[in-house]
Amino acid sequence: MRRTILSIALFALPLVAGQPLVYQEGATRLSGYYAHPEKAKQAVPGVVVIHQWMGLTDHERKVSDDLAKLGYAALAADIYGEGIRPKNAQEAGAQAGKFKGDRSLYLARIKAALDTLKAQPGVDGSKLVVIGYCFGGTGALEAAREGLPVKGVVSFHGGLDVPEGRAVKPIAAKVLVCHGAVDPNVPAKSVTAFQEEMKVAKADYIFIAYAGAVHAFTQKEAGNDPSKGVAYQEAAATRSWRHMKDFLEECFR
Repeated sequence: MRRTILSIALFALPLVAGQPLVYQEGATRLSGYYAHPEKAKQAVPGVVVIHQWMGLTDHERKVSDDLAKLGYAALAADIYGEGIRPKNAQEAGAQAGKFKGDRSLYLARIKAALDTLKAQPGVDGSKLVVIGYCFGGTGALEAAREGLPVKGVVSFHGGLDVPEGRAVKPIAAKVLVCHGAVDPNVPAKSVTAFQEEMKVAKADYIFIAYAGAVHAFTQKEAGNDPSKGVAYQEAAATRSWRHMKDFLEECFR
C-alpha cells in the first residue's frame, strides 16, 4: 500500500520545463538536457538518457521530459561533445564508430553524465539508471558490463555486441533489452551470443522481442517503412515504454 501511495504522489508531480545543461568530461564540454519534477518533497531517482547515432535531438529531450512527469530526474547526455551534431548518416556513422571503437572513452562520457546527474539538487545519487536508444542502447549495456554505479540499464533497439576477445565480467545491475524481433542490424547470432554472455555474467536480465519491429522502432523520425530495416512501430514503442516504466519501479523500489 505504501508503494502505491508513493507512486500516485510521484505521478502527480508537475514538471519543471527541461533546460540545457553544459557539463564536462575532462577538457571536453558536453551539452546535455536536464528535466526534474517540481515540488518533490524528497530526493528523486535519476535516469541518464543516451542518444542514438545522430546525437542529442528532440527525441531524447522529450524522453527526459516524460521521465520527469513520472517523477524522475532525467539527464539527456551528450556523448559526442558540444556542437558536434551529425548532419547525415555518414557523419553519424563516423561519430558512433569512434565511440564503439573506443569503449573506454564511451564509458568516460557515460560516467560524466552520471556524475553530473548525481550532483543536481534533489537527486538521489544512490538510485540511478541508464537508458539508451540504438547507439545509446549499446552504451547502456556497457555501463552494466563495466560495473558503473547504477541500479539498472535499458537498451531500446541497441547493439548487443562486445569487442572480440573481451572477458565477460559479473553484472550486478539489472538489465532490460527492448529489441526489434526482425531488426536486420542485430542478427539472431548476436542475440544468442548476448544471452550466453548474460548467462555467464550471472546477470538479472529481461530480453523482450517485439513482433514485426525493426531498428529504431521507438523513433517517429525513422519513418514507417519497415522494408528499409529502420522504422517506427507504434505498438512496440508503446509496449517498450510500459515495460521500461515497470522496470524502473523495480530498480528504484
